[in-house]
Amino acid sequence: MKSRRQFLKVTGTGILAAGVNSVYGSVVSPVSVNKKTSEADRFTVGMAGFTFVRLNVDKTIEIMKRTGVTNLSLKDFHMPLNSTQEKINEVIGKFRSAGINVYTVGVIYMKTQESVDQAFEYARMAGVKMIVGAPDYELLPYIDKKIKEYDFRMAIHNHGPDNPLYPNATDIWNHVRDLDPRIGICIDIGHTTRDGQDPAKDILKYKTRIYDVHIKDVDKASKEGTGVEMGRGIIDIPKVVETLRNIRYTGKCSLEYEKDNTDPLAGIAESIGYFKGVMACK
Repeated sequence: MKSRRQFLKVTGTGILAAGVNSVYGSVVSPVSVNKKTSEADRFTVGMAGFTFVRLNVDKTIEIMKRTGVTNLSLKDFHMPLNSTQEKINEVIGKFRSAGINVYTVGVIYMKTQESVDQAFEYARMAGVKMIVGAPDYELLPYIDKKIKEYDFRMAIHNHGPDNPLYPNATDIWNHVRDLDPRIGICIDIGHTTRDGQDPAKDILKYKTRIYDVHIKDVDKASKEGTGVEMGRGIIDIPKVVETLRNIRYTGKCSLEYEKDNTDPLAGIAESIGYFKGVMACK
């Protein structure tokens, strides 16, 4: 684990990169900490929608603008799955007007063929080409059919030891490896660690099917582990960043911050700052 001095150095650098003024809480222009790094990295930073589970769309936009993050995986509490095209246009339009790219929707849970149909139509109306999902195992052949019909990607999210459905990337791989290659993995590095796995090793092992990454940190490598600000937990974030570079990952690394859902700004800023600091210093 990094020393406190190293942590502060990296986080401070990252906060500048994230465009956050930590003293006044105002927006500042993002700065390029390391031109070579920015050119080398093929992946970009985003936010996983569950971070904002207790906040409305306007507050979500405010926090994303203050922390300089412009990519969002949108959850259905901000745009219900049964939304009309008009409602979807309204919500997506709000984010777009704020300079925020809704790059995927989910996590969407699917327990029936009808719910699969709904999820694919919802994504189509939202104008995205990927769903972060957790379909029941028996629905995977139907998912395979829908993927071919819609030409989407499905990134299946692992949920750690709390849920027997896709606890880790290996379980996802074992269920999808013989299906359409557009069905892959959204690896949650926190749940992976809580399940006793090494996220960097899993990213490398399943690199051909890693389509989305949820970044976070946790305090224990067990079911009892809980989320903390990135850099304060036990996950080797520099190793994760290095592995993503090695596999030439081109997707998003979206922060799913779950510690303070009612007032997450400080934790998000610290976490994004730390992650961008690691990117700048590696």
